[in-house]
Amino acid sequence: MRLSLLAVITVFFITAFNHAPLPVTATWQQADTILYPEEKHFRNIQQLTFGGDNAEAYFSYDGQWLVFQRTSVKDGLPCDQIFAGKIPAPGTPFTYKRISSGKGRTTCGFFTRDGKHIIYASTHLGGDSCPPLPDRSKYGNKYIWPLYSSYDIFMADLDGNIVKQLTHSKGYDAEATLSPDGKKMIYTSVKDGDIDLYMMDLATGKEKRITNTPGYDGGAWFSPNGKKIIWRASRPQTPEALQSYKELLAENLVAPTQMEVFIADADGSNAHQVTNLGQANWAPAFLPDSKRIIFASNHEYKRGFPFNLYIMQADGRGLQKISRDKGFDAFPMFSLDGKKIVFCSNRNNGGTHDTNIFIADWVE
Repeated sequence: MRLSLLAVITVFFITAFNHAPLPVTATWQQADTILYPEEKHFRNIQQLTFGGDNAEAYFSYDGQWLVFQRTSVKDGLPCDQIFAGKIPAPGTPFTYKRISSGKGRTTCGFFTRDGKHIIYASTHLGGDSCPPLPDRSKYGNKYIWPLYSSYDIFMADLDGNIVKQLTHSKGYDAEATLSPDGKKMIYTSVKDGDIDLYMMDLATGKEKRITNTPGYDGGAWFSPNGKKIIWRASRPQTPEALQSYKELLAENLVAPTQMEVFIADADGSNAHQVTNLGQANWAPAFLPDSKRIIFASNHEYKRGFPFNLYIMQADGRGLQKISRDKGFDAFPMFSLDGKKIVFCSNRNNGGTHDTNIFIADWVE
């Protein structure tokens, strides 16, 4: 679900899964522009993937592995599947293998605390094929996301064996991440009639709805100290906007072109908006100090892109632009030790629409 926003600026990828899928090795090419002169916070940047749409690359708790979703039509991946690989030494290729089954569409992979499992959302119970994309011409060609009702969240081991189904509601369940101690999962669901955040205790399965305001709430993360959560949200401001939102939701759709970043205590209390920039502000996460935040935004550009990365204090002060691609930079995540950042970008793609994964040392 989080990857779908790439379709704003890019044209948007399954082979049968076996018990031990063959690893895929990225082909290295000559560097073009992987680092812009203004990007002072990135050092020793390395491009990990080459070709296709690769996004939502997130660290394992020990910082040694990445899990990500990938689409590549030419490689037999017509829509997103989940992959994982160990982060390579500088100058060596990134090797990865598919974790998801190859059936349906998947999104939002995240390592468990033990490093032996991955949670992700998948539509495979609803069918083997990629679910259809909505016909935007029926909605005035506005940008819309599908909320596939067959999405549920699963836990798989690193061989791809599903060991547990974590959600079972009839509607959309996706966009899951875990708390720093690995005990709680926060995710997005439409189970109660709106697009809200829910918190689940992984040991007991008990859960709690933690947002209750009309509008889309999703893409939530915990702060590294476990005391806060951060997410993106839309808040229809007029009766007409609210009616339009509800009409789309009734058809399992949402139009996420107006989103701001919100923060709350870990239990959902004291929720408040921290950006007020307009347009789409999304893919937020905390920096390792739990005092600052990072997010992607197109607020500087009336045409809707580029998307770049920005950091600010958690109280909304001190906005600073930190990435400079002319197309798309998003999905930032820091390693727990704060030494590295991973993000996804259109940079160095040879003039194609490919989105690739980049990792760099973080410099304050």
